[in-house]
Amino acid sequence: MRTTRALVAAATAVAALGVAAPAAVARDGLPIGPSNIVALPSVIPRGGQLTITVDGCPNGGTATSDAFKPTTLTPVGGSTAKGVATIDRRARPGAHSITVRCTGAGRPLTHPNAFTVIGGVRGGLGGSTSTGATPTDMAIGGGLIAVAVVGGGVFWMRRRAEKRT
Repeated sequence: MRTTRALVAAATAVAALGVAAPAAVARDGLPIGPSNIVALPSVIPRGGQLTITVDGCPNGGTATSDAFKPTTLTPVGGSTAKGVATIDRRARPGAHSITVRCTGAGRPLTHPNAFTVIGGVRGGLGGSTSTGATPTDMAIGGGLIAVAVVGGGVFWMRRRAEKRT
């Protein structure tokens, strides 16, 4: 009875190792597909250039997103591939995903919310959206000028009075 139990336990252990071994070899041997996607910078304006680095793509591949045209990833050493994508000028602001397909690997990998596109900035205007001074701005500016003129007049009159005595 004891021999039978030991034999069953040994057979179960061998079967478990036999099932796990091919998966371990595939993971530790040649990469079976992309394993990590890094997009830098993580916040980018429209028209900016995004650098995409992917682990597990020794032969390169292609990166796609709804914010840029398909971009070729070239091998840079080991099992890493890299590419530069230009964000479309009409890309919607917000978070975007990147999907990578490696050459010679079966399964693609998607990195949700890999980067964020920000809206355009009105350069040279200090980021303002109004077109000129508002009535409030004019009232404040006029008040400051009036205070300066009155203060200057009072100062001048006092200096003039001091010279007479």
